[in-house]
Amino acid sequence: MKFHPLYIITFSLLFSCNQAIKNQVNDQSNPPDLTTYVNPFIGTDGPGNTYPGATVPFGMVQLSPDIGTPGWDRIAGYFYQDTMISGFSHTHLTGTGAGDMYDILVMPTNSRFSERIEANNFKPFSRYNHEKESAQPGYYSVDLLDYGIKAELTATARTGIHRYTFPADDKTQIHVDLGYALNWDRPTDTYMEQVNDHTIQGYRKSTGWAKDQRIYFVMQFSKPFKSYEAYQNDSLTTLPVSGLNTKIILNYETKANEQIIIKTGLSTASMEGAAASLTTETPDFEFDKYKKEAQAVWQKHLSRIKIETPNEDHKQIFYTMLYQSMLAPTLLSDPAGQYKGADGNTQTATGFDRYDTFSLWDTFRAAHPLYTIVQQDRVPDMLQSILAHYRETGLLPVWSMQGNETNMMIGYHAVPVVVDAYFKGFKMDAELAYKACKTSAMADDRQIDIYKKMGYIPVGEHHENWSVSKTMEYAYDDWCIAMFAKDLGKDADYEYFLKRSENWQHLYNEKSYWLQPKNEDGAFIEPFVAKEYTPYFCESNAWHYYWFVPQDIRTLIEKTGGEKRFAQKLDSMFSYAPEEGDKLPIFSTGMIGQYAHGNEPSHHVAYLYNYIHQPSKTQELTRKILTEQYRNEPNGHCGNEDCGQMSSWYILSALGFYPVNPAQGTYLLTAPLFERSEIHLPDNKTFTITTENFSENNIYVKNILLNKKPLNRLFITHKEIINGGVLEFEMSATAHDELFEGTLLPEKNKVY
Repeated sequence: MKFHPLYIITFSLLFSCNQAIKNQVNDQSNPPDLTTYVNPFIGTDGPGNTYPGATVPFGMVQLSPDIGTPGWDRIAGYFYQDTMISGFSHTHLTGTGAGDMYDILVMPTNSRFSERIEANNFKPFSRYNHEKESAQPGYYSVDLLDYGIKAELTATARTGIHRYTFPADDKTQIHVDLGYALNWDRPTDTYMEQVNDHTIQGYRKSTGWAKDQRIYFVMQFSKPFKSYEAYQNDSLTTLPVSGLNTKIILNYETKANEQIIIKTGLSTASMEGAAASLTTETPDFEFDKYKKEAQAVWQKHLSRIKIETPNEDHKQIFYTMLYQSMLAPTLLSDPAGQYKGADGNTQTATGFDRYDTFSLWDTFRAAHPLYTIVQQDRVPDMLQSILAHYRETGLLPVWSMQGNETNMMIGYHAVPVVVDAYFKGFKMDAELAYKACKTSAMADDRQIDIYKKMGYIPVGEHHENWSVSKTMEYAYDDWCIAMFAKDLGKDADYEYFLKRSENWQHLYNEKSYWLQPKNEDGAFIEPFVAKEYTPYFCESNAWHYYWFVPQDIRTLIEKTGGEKRFAQKLDSMFSYAPEEGDKLPIFSTGMIGQYAHGNEPSHHVAYLYNYIHQPSKTQELTRKILTEQYRNEPNGHCGNEDCGQMSSWYILSALGFYPVNPAQGTYLLTAPLFERSEIHLPDNKTFTITTENFSENNIYVKNILLNKKPLNRLFITHKEIINGGVLEFEMSATAHDELFEGTLLPEKNKVY
């Protein structure tokens, strides 16, 4: 058979072209731009409470649009359903129920529009629409339609950068409003002064959920302002100005398409620190350069996990969740290491960056374990930050923010974060860390004194008594301390805290097979309806908290009546749906039966089928949650995103594992969502998750290999992940639970 020379040439060209494409795909030095898969609008509608603005991983600045009107839906300052913007402030919380922050509002205006409305306290505003709005990691833009002004935002770690493109107007203005407040936030003292004709500086001190918040700023403008009008409590005055409600309006003349760039450096310690943020991070006004740098930082962090899937929605959701997992904790210290300490004094972090916004009731479950895998370089600074809070206050943080202890939620859940990191080998002062854990568990506040005395917390009159939830969560944290004490050779403490870790059993009603509240006399409270939301359970009911014994699932199974009865109760958890007329609170969302994925206490429950060797049900449920409770749209979160917890659940579960006990060093297995995933680790190590017979219908696991050897257990360890290797799943369209009879599970009272 002969070939014409033209055929040979054509074939050679095609082969070379195809080979070049393959080489480009496989070239890790030129990876795909993963920032294009991030949709910052996920969670900005519905209950997610996220913001779409510009920030960098764990940055101090969250420069984002503010609608300007209050409400639960606008906790993060922005709500996708709204049609107006009242400005752009520099700090925001991600995915919480706390209405704080919104520091230093900037709003450009001109003579085209002057309408004011009561809903946003008569602040300047403009209408906008989503067709003229965009967001990507480190960048946000929107057209302010009433003014014909294009707003663009980007950020460095401690500096927010604005770029406004103006129409021709001799009455262009830029408003800087320190009195602006929203939701729980309220200014307590503000100050502003002029440095020169293109620089102002000052501070905004405020209260809210966190009682003593301080933000110092230096703001520079690329174009000198022609004149200004300063206000104190809406009365015209001169600079410098101080008071509860101060603002300045800077006057300009602009030509068509003229751009003015604003840089705002922040510090929680001083104006000098804020100036240092500017000089070290943004020495010039090159907006596009900083936008590109922010994108590069995000690309670096997103590239730590690579997934392969033909489903574009899944890819966008995954990388958006990875992005949102890095929006908290946030940087607290300035370039000199100074920050507002939790004791109210200016402190200095030496040799580490100080972080805060530790939403620990949420994030100890999955976010912090995720950080120990993909943020190994940052975890030591987070640990030092947690211990700095202890040095400043005498206790570990409960829910700390902006150098404050809010004492929101329950437990002393800095303990599992510290203990988990200790056993995973992260550098720390172990004796100091242990002392901090023990001291926090032996304190006499937040009813810990009663818990120590009685072995449980009885019902009380406080509206957040949460007696059952507190008892169970304290007991879990006590187990963590027991493991820490054992490893340090503190045998008496080990026995003491191990005994305390069993305190949940004091509330187990052997007659009803429920964990129920008791009064001070030790009698169970009757009548008792497990599905009712009562003051005895923290943002939950008895169905949710029944399963929160991650330190001792075996004993919980025994108390339930054995594996068969445990399976029946688990089945009921996911099938006993609320009935018409049941009163569901705002945080009971993402419901599957009584399971509520929209709130944290349920997050580990789907994995408990592994403990009774019915892994197929774990695989069914995690796939259902992954594909139904997360969507690639603004209303894409089924509940508050909660500083990275909701997104971290997705990341880990999509990879195929999850830490039921976040301090044990183990991850329970499920079916991965993707055909192939790679976790890129320090020292050029890679942990790869692969599948055989992968398809959307093949959701069950038939066989598991770790590094080519059969894995006779339904969990993997942290050490196995970070050492690198290959985890292989053979997938099937049918369940194969019989193949997993006798497989091993994490041992009681052991850390791996």
